[in-house]
Amino acid sequence: MPRPRLCRKVTATPKASYFKPRGVPLSELGEAYLAVEGLEALRLADLESLTTAEAARRMGVSRHTFGRILGQARRAVADALVNALALRIEGGDYAVDGPGHETPPAARRTPDMNIVAVSAEGPSLNDAVDARFGRAAGFVVVNLDTMATSWLDNGASQAMAHGAGIQTAERIADAGAGVLLTGIVGPKAFQALEAAGVKVGQNLEGLTVGQAVNRYKAGEVPFADGPNK
Repeated sequence: MPRPRLCRKVTATPKASYFKPRGVPLSELGEAYLAVEGLEALRLADLESLTTAEAARRMGVSRHTFGRILGQARRAVADALVNALALRIEGGDYAVDGPGHETPPAARRTPDMNIVAVSAEGPSLNDAVDARFGRAAGFVVVNLDTMATSWLDNGASQAMAHGAGIQTAERIADAGAGVLLTGIVGPKAFQALEAAGVKVGQNLEGLTVGQAVNRYKAGEVPFADGPNK
């Protein structure tokens, strides 16, 4: 079974859950996604100027996890500002732990089917799909609404003797991807992805990342109902 993720503590729910560029109709905008715990990380690091150690303690996570949450949050805000996207703030794995609040069960993030992660040998759409899931070099994460891409490095999992697939599945879920396109997925990794709500397209080795994404957009990639290793 995948290791359960710890609930991230936040002091309050967002005062607003949506921001958009002025004067642009919503129907013409793509979206950037910011999880609630990402907003809390921004507040602690950039508004209160806390150290990483203190901010991590406040959220009840490790410094490494806090750094990852903060990095994802900053990228989401930068993506919205630079590319004139709407910024949607919702979901995540968090519990309100501020004054006057009892800690509720974790609010699970709903995977976004328009966010696709592709196991890849390099960071561009022209790089080849990496047939290995758990030990892939990394993942090209594609927003299908805007075709904006980002690179999710997987070096830490490559170095693991055991459990690389489960760790990589957690990394994909943390990136907000609702779909994974790859080559081979083993039983434990598939179980972890399924538990996180991530749909899996397999046997795409031999294609470039861009070709795999185009096949998915054309409806030519069926979702797997089990591992293929």
